[in-house]
Amino acid sequence: MLGPTSAGNLPFLPEPNVSIQHQPTIEMKSTLKMLSAAAVLTAIPAFQTGCTPTLTTDQTTIAEVKPGVPGGKVTQVTALNATVTAIDTAKRKVTLVTKANEAFTVTAGPEVVNFPQIRVGDQLKVSYTEEMVVRMVKPGEKIATDSTADVSLSPEGKKPGVGITTKGQTTATITKIDTGSRKVTLQFADGSSEKIKVRDDVDLTKRKVGEKVLLQLKEAFAVEMKKP
Repeated sequence: MLGPTSAGNLPFLPEPNVSIQHQPTIEMKSTLKMLSAAAVLTAIPAFQTGCTPTLTTDQTTIAEVKPGVPGGKVTQVTALNATVTAIDTAKRKVTLVTKANEAFTVTAGPEVVNFPQIRVGDQLKVSYTEEMVVRMVKPGEKIATDSTADVSLSPEGKKPGVGITTKGQTTATITKIDTGSRKVTLQFADGSSEKIKVRDDVDLTKRKVGEKVLLQLKEAFAVEMKKP
């Protein structure tokens, strides 16, 4: 379920049609931990590594908002590309090197049934897409709080691969409006609250305590191993 940790990503802040591209350095644990759920190469804790190296990813963030309209959409895509440089079949270890020439070794657990299909030179592609849509709830509108998840795995005998998509939505209630600091306080279903900065082009005098905000989050995670 969406909650206050997601609220920090609310698209109240960015200017319209902002596109930012950069290459942040992140911990391998935070980047690859999703692989464990996917059981592709098995990540933390099944990703057995002697250290926690940092890996460079490609990241793109795009914000779409309408001037004067609260909310909008923010899409962030994080991608990691690496090449298999060595395989220890007996120990089920795979060594990979990113395009930034960062080497790391992972251990594939027994649940990785397509491990025998991995070859030196194969290209590992990992992508994580997070899309958040935020808007005001219309008066009288009924919103169902729910979530769904879909998982697809590559057939046995093919290169390892997985796709995971989750969708969820929830609402938050405006409990306070501070026009001076241009912040609103949102209260979530679990009782927690968070202050959110509102864009300068949004007229806060038109907003009222008690109004609800809809938050929709879609996450897509994909891993595929391909021939070069």
